[in-house]
Amino acid sequence: MPKVKTHSSAKKRFKLTGTGKIKRKHAFHSHILTKKSTKRKRNLVGFTLVDDTNLDRVKLMLKI
Repeated sequence: MPKVKTHSSAKKRFKLTGTGKIKRKHAFHSHILTKKSTKRKRNLVGFTLVDDTNLDRVKLMLKI
């Protein structure tokens, strides 16, 4: 039986928390930052949790 491989891009983008939830980074914080307000850029820093609507899809990619 072949090995079950994790989706390569998913393992770079998602991490598991201690309680088993999946965290992700915010989008829109990599370039073209001059037109974005300071408040908007500050709120994009850090992690947030994956939404329930996408949770099954992400778990499938991570083979959880």
